[in-house]
Amino acid sequence: MAHDRDYGGMQLCRRHAMLGAALALSPLLNISARADDQPDETAKGPQPGDHLVFLSGPKKDQPARVEDLELGGEELQTYPADPKGLVRDGTPLNLVLLIRVGDDGLDEQTRKLAADGVVAYSAICTHQACPVIQWSTEKKAMVCSCHGSTYDPRNSAKVIFGPAPLPLAGLSLKSENGLLIVAGGFNGPIGRQTD
Repeated sequence: MAHDRDYGGMQLCRRHAMLGAALALSPLLNISARADDQPDETAKGPQPGDHLVFLSGPKKDQPARVEDLELGGEELQTYPADPKGLVRDGTPLNLVLLIRVGDDGLDEQTRKLAADGVVAYSAICTHQACPVIQWSTEKKAMVCSCHGSTYDPRNSAKVIFGPAPLPLAGLSLKSENGLLIVAGGFNGPIGRQTD
């Protein structure tokens, strides 16, 4: 049976958190072997024109569409894939979070990056480069699996709790008949940062 824990006012299900951490870390642990096979393509990072494919769940390896994301629901983990379908998973810097937040209440920067109410952010925490793979239902926010840094998806992924010094980098999206496509690069640095 899962046990809820209170982390700075956030209720997180321990089993959900552990499952999310295992799912996110399992492909990252195999990065070096996979990157050796195709280092130039899989390690590039999201490129304009790439689509995003689900890392896990019932739609694993399928392209992400707006209707696949629950409005107001938790973030889902994806990797970019080039137009030919080659998944760019050669570095953890390619791990991208998708959240369907809707169009209301977004700050100006978030609105510019969003497509059909969906936003995308790097899944690498700016504190110690841990994966941001948990979700606070109470705060409707993304949470780092290591030290609990919490990011607001409606407000440019700004830090609302924890030790992270900077927001997560946002990724510009566009929607082509509901298919989520990368429209530009990340708007900031990825991973561990200092103020």
